[in-house]
Order: sequence, then C-alpha cells, then structure tokens
Amino acid sequence: MQLGFWKRGGGWVLAQWILMLAVAAVAPLFPGDWDGAAGMWVALPLFALGAGFGIGGVVALGKWRTIFPHPLPETRLVHHGVYAIVRHPLYTSLVFLSVAWALAWQSGPGLVGAVLMSAFLDAKARHEERLLRQRFSNYAGYARKVKRLIPWLY
Repeated sequence: MQLGFWKRGGGWVLAQWILMLAVAAVAPLFPGDWDGAAGMWVALPLFALGAGFGIGGVVALGKWRTIFPHPLPETRLVHHGVYAIVRHPLYTSLVFLSVAWALAWQSGPGLVGAVLMSAFLDAKARHEERLLRQRFSNYAGYARKVKRLIPWLY
C-alpha cells in the first residue's frame, strides 16, 4: 500500500524546497559582502564536490531514489559507491552546493541560509535514519562505519 504525501514525509519535502529556493534567491539578491577571489577559490571545488555527491547518489540509488524520507516499500539498503563515504550523499550535495553558491555571490545572508538549510538537512537525515533503522536490521552497523553528511568528519 502506497502512503500519501504527508505520511511519506511530504512536510519535510515541502520545507526543503522552500529552503532551497530561498538560498538560491537570497545570495544573488544580497551579493558582495566581501572583496577578493578567495570565496570563488573555495566555491569552485565545493561546486564540483556537490555535483559529484549528487550524481553519485542518484546513480547508486537507482530506482530506489525518492524525495521522501520514508523509504520505498521495495527498497534495499544501499551502502556501495558514494554511500560508502557518506550516508546521505544527496543531502551532502545540497550542503556543498548551497555553501558554494553563497561564496560565489560573496553573500553573508546566502551563507546564513546555507547554514540553516544544512541544519534542516541534518534533522531530515536523522528522521530518515529512524525509519531506516526500523526497516533494516544492519543499518546501525552501517551508521557506525560511515559518517552522516560530511565525509570522514560528520
């Protein structure tokens, strides 16, 4: 039986989209809070890492990818590819891309938005992990070995 939008975690999805759109809009609306090229030198590798984690996550999940925190009924626990580096590479991608976006625009408000979105994604990941622990008996062992969002750190 397929759960409805709200029972699958639609509120999380809606809030995530609002935050993503806000971060995307705020940085170009409030640019130039500092001078120099240092922000771009950090932004470029973060853009590349964000894209890599996003593409890697989509490829590794394949047909089991969903925007909802509630796993699909037929899903399997994926722990290969980029999922051997972080447990939530699609969220990692959004964290890196949002920070890169704010740095590229040299936007303090954009960075604040990126930090807020990162905190939200961490909360969403924790919620999702409660569901995954209920579903997969080996999830706790996987979680002990692989960091949640930031490779080798967190």
